[in-house]
Amino acid sequence: KDNEALYIHTQTGEKIIIFAGGGKADSYKKILGNSYGMWIATEINEHYDSDDSRTSFIKVAMGRQVAAVQPFTLWDLNPSNPNHPIYENYIDTFKDTYIGKYLYEHFTINDNATLSDDRKKLIESKYIKGSVWHRRDILGERCVAEGLIYQEFADEPEKFIIDKAPDDLWFAIIGVDFGGNKSGDAFNCTGFTYGLKQVITLEDKWKDGKKTPEQLNKDFVEFVKMCRSKYKIMECRADSAEQTLIQGMKVALIKYHIPLDVKDAVKGEINGRIQLYNSLMAQGRYKIMKNCNHTIDALKNAVWDSTKFEDVRLDNGTSNIDSLDAQEYTTEKYTKDLLAVQMIRR
Repeated sequence: KDNEALYIHTQTGEKIIIFAGGGKADSYKKILGNSYGMWIATEINEHYDSDDSRTSFIKVAMGRQVAAVQPFTLWDLNPSNPNHPIYENYIDTFKDTYIGKYLYEHFTINDNATLSDDRKKLIESKYIKGSVWHRRDILGERCVAEGLIYQEFADEPEKFIIDKAPDDLWFAIIGVDFGGNKSGDAFNCTGFTYGLKQVITLEDKWKDGKKTPEQLNKDFVEFVKMCRSKYKIMECRADSAEQTLIQGMKVALIKYHIPLDVKDAVKGEINGRIQLYNSLMAQGRYKIMKNCNHTIDALKNAVWDSTKFEDVRLDNGTSNIDSLDAQEYTTEKYTKDLLAVQMIRR
């Protein structure tokens, strides 16, 4: 009841297939009250788990198979941090403890029989070789995300820094990230060329220290005016966690008769935003104007948090994460479209 399901008539009777997402803390509620013979889980490392067997989706799903005559479980996942609990608590542990039939397979992208060789090469061209994403998604390796996040940018920033905006610039979006105790307010203007073939950081501004809402609005209006004098600005995306500050910026724009729509940032998963920029860099599709010193420094110095078993960008005030957030807010709405543009790096 209330679940998406398929009823399939077979030679051995009716089979019911229920579709239930497992990523949220309350996902277990969708599978209570039933017994299941087969459980197929895609991206099992993204399924909700906890020590409480009553609320962990993984543990509840296992419990729902107890009454099955021939229980069968099929999991897949892209490799992640080797210290991830999905390995320590389940996959690797089962190799030694499970007395039933157990099969573990390691695949690379070359094992995908549905992809042509040309398609595989095209996909791999989106990745920086040696990066954590390349090792995981292409080579199927478990590896720790450590060191510099944008290694290629840090090694050769001159490949990405340009003196002037491209002639085929299409439109631009402004991104805003508000500062906290250990951060500053960041403004970013990102441009897109026709067909979303390239992404260019055009302007940036970053100010540390405590500021009044009035000063923030003044800085924002000045930044918007400057960007509008040079580029076609479509909208502004601001950190949705600060609705009061966003409302203040909207009022300031009205006061100065500036027609610009300020919307909430999507604020998707940070690692997805990081992967997008690493992919754009690998394809030669990301550039940044030489005047954007704050964002250039932020890209050079962004690192992973070595104290976490998950892939977490270090955000302890020692580096400028604000400029990266502001920049990412401008592009995340177009992530799927940007990734759909296939350009093999020359």
